[in-house]
Amino acid sequence: MNINITTSECAWAHFEVKILNRVIKGLRGFESKKTVDAEHLYGAGMEPIDITKGNIKYEGNIKILGFEADAMNKAAQDAGYDDITEVPHELIVISISFKRRITDKIKSYISTGVQFLEDGVSMDQGAKNREITLPYIAMSRQQLH
Repeated sequence: MNINITTSECAWAHFEVKILNRVIKGLRGFESKKTVDAEHLYGAGMEPIDITKGNIKYEGNIKILGFEADAMNKAAQDAGYDDITEVPHELIVISISFKRRITDKIKSYISTGVQFLEDGVSMDQGAKNREITLPYIAMSRQQLH
């Protein structure tokens, strides 16, 4: 059996995250996922006879430096909202783009209908910067090649 193992994996430098078409330069981390509600279906006996599926949800978070959170909240305030959590989800799109190798085509995950769930400030003693994690839910997520 011949298995081809490659060590070429995506590097942090090959990722770009945009919110409202603005590249987030103060990006420290992110997560975007699709969750399918699924469970075993039982009938006669102890073993499952099938797996049933239910709702689908899209969620994630972005970890950004404080100046990025400040800029997002200022943009929300300039548009007449208190902060990023008040902006209607129909207006917010997050795109995550990357490629494994320089010669590869760019792949993207596009989350639309994004609602940020939290906004806040935190800081630890001895910290050299502010990191803020903003969790969100989304109406959809699609992958583009």
